[in-house]
Amino acid sequence: MRKIAWTAAALAATLALPALAQQPAPDGTPLTVRGTIEKFENQTLTVKAREGNVVVIAVPANVNINAPVKKTLADIKPGDLVGSTSVKKADGKLHSLEVHFLPPTVAERQFAFDLAPDSTMTNAKVAQVMSTTDGNVLRVNVDGKPFDVIIDADTPIVANVAGDASLLKPGAFVRVNSLKKADGSITATGINAEKDGVRPPN
Repeated sequence: MRKIAWTAAALAATLALPALAQQPAPDGTPLTVRGTIEKFENQTLTVKAREGNVVVIAVPANVNINAPVKKTLADIKPGDLVGSTSVKKADGKLHSLEVHFLPPTVAERQFAFDLAPDSTMTNAKVAQVMSTTDGNVLRVNVDGKPFDVIIDADTPIVANVAGDASLLKPGAFVRVNSLKKADGSITATGINAEKDGVRPPN
């Protein structure tokens, strides 16, 4: 009887493990805040968001902070991993709102993005940069198929470099990746901050 009881208990415990493992971690809901810094004090960042509201964000001491530096279309080479936000404009063609270089560890994928209404983010390797009658075109491969976007003359192109908390000064534009918890508190998980007049484009 003891052996049977022990086996039943062990089986119940084993069956319970997957259920426990599938429960989401109570970290919070991802939230992207874009706007202008009002102040940064005591590891707390206050941002006037682009929507007009003020957002208060806790900034862990070890949070990753980086900054954009300007690049040009000539800097983009086949094989580079880039991210590009695109939208369909009045001419019916896809135009890039911004292009940024990505580290090689970023996964290639395409997904809806919140930079602008109906915008799409594409993270992929560059196949070709072309000059056409429509203008400069960036071609990347998405799931093995070519995906083209027009790069307008005013499309910002940047790479990101390491930064630090000295960039978090009033008036600087930031994009803050964060988590919003059930109690309403917001904690930064990564910050891209304006440097030398170059603002995060995405």
